[in-house]
Amino acid sequence: MRRQVVKLPLFKTGKSQKEDQVTTQDKLIRRKQTLLELAEFLRNISEACRVSRCSRQHFYDVKQAYEEGGLEALREKSRRKPNLNNRVAPEVEEAVVQMAFEYPAYGQYRAANELKKRGIVVSAGGVRSIWKRHDLEVLKKRLKVLEERAAQEGILYTEEQLRALEVLKREREESLESIETEHPGYLVAQDTFYVGYLKGVGRIYQQTVMDTYSSVAFAKLYTNKTPITAADTLNDRVLPFFEEQDVDVLRVLTDRGTEFCGLMERHAYEVYLAFNEIDHTKTRPRRPQSNGICESFHKTILNEFYRVAFRRKIYSSLEELQVDLDEWITWYNNERTHQGKRCLGRTPMATFLEGLELVNEKKLDNRFEGEVDTCQLKC
Repeated sequence: MRRQVVKLPLFKTGKSQKEDQVTTQDKLIRRKQTLLELAEFLRNISEACRVSRCSRQHFYDVKQAYEEGGLEALREKSRRKPNLNNRVAPEVEEAVVQMAFEYPAYGQYRAANELKKRGIVVSAGGVRSIWKRHDLEVLKKRLKVLEERAAQEGILYTEEQLRALEVLKREREESLESIETEHPGYLVAQDTFYVGYLKGVGRIYQQTVMDTYSSVAFAKLYTNKTPITAADTLNDRVLPFFEEQDVDVLRVLTDRGTEFCGLMERHAYEVYLAFNEIDHTKTRPRRPQSNGICESFHKTILNEFYRVAFRRKIYSSLEELQVDLDEWITWYNNERTHQGKRCLGRTPMATFLEGLELVNEKKLDNRFEGEVDTCQLKC
């Protein structure tokens, strides 16, 4: 005896095929409808299940769900049931959320300890779970909500809130800060970039130097990163270029890597800078953004040169790769336009040459600085 099946009406949205936006739930419901209609059309449940590649038990579950609840019963339901018994009491949750606003700089462990002193026992993981439920799990989110509440309700900040807001403001300024540079040669940035491993050669490191005013770049490849290689790049590529343009390099910005920092008396890089009367400025620890001009250049050279070059050619020596790198650097400095606030759509070399007027003005100011007018002496 065959089981009775029910024929269901098709969806009719009143829209064209392009206008009908079908969700995942709608697709699942239609698939179940198709299964029931196919069984009605074939008058054979087993054959309909074989064609639809599903079990007969699934068919009967779908049929029973439709008969009991209609189309809504065909929607997929999550099998996960929240265990509400594990949630903290409402007054505890309210205290944890209030703690996030009163002391936004506190982490989950500090907040849990402070609440324990008030007689509210909740674990650090519980604090984080509550904050995450209210979208307050990180400092920036807590301060953002605090600023919104202050703007809407006109509340006055406490000392703890002001201190946290000052930290956020300082981080925002650092993320948007620009390098202070007045003219070409005023500040050059140097960094080490790991290129990769070349078979038969070994690891390859690139010493990168950039003029922060014009974005003119220099790059040289080595098989190691040492103070000697860092100084060699300045001696071989950078200083000869600036001497040719009659421009002095006043200051160098680097990170705190061992190839750049060490004892003044024994560190080759520090000795070289002191010999050439170049000041050395170091970035803040764990803040690569401070030398962002080199970091940005490394991303550019990786995407536009190295990945393209290694796809097109197999290099067997460091010198062979250096030749292609020099050609790309020449193109980068003389033909590739930049959209920075100093280049303004010009090439780095064009920006450098136009900045020479600022260098000459600075030299004139330094030449007459400290001199006394002869008329003043006579008087």
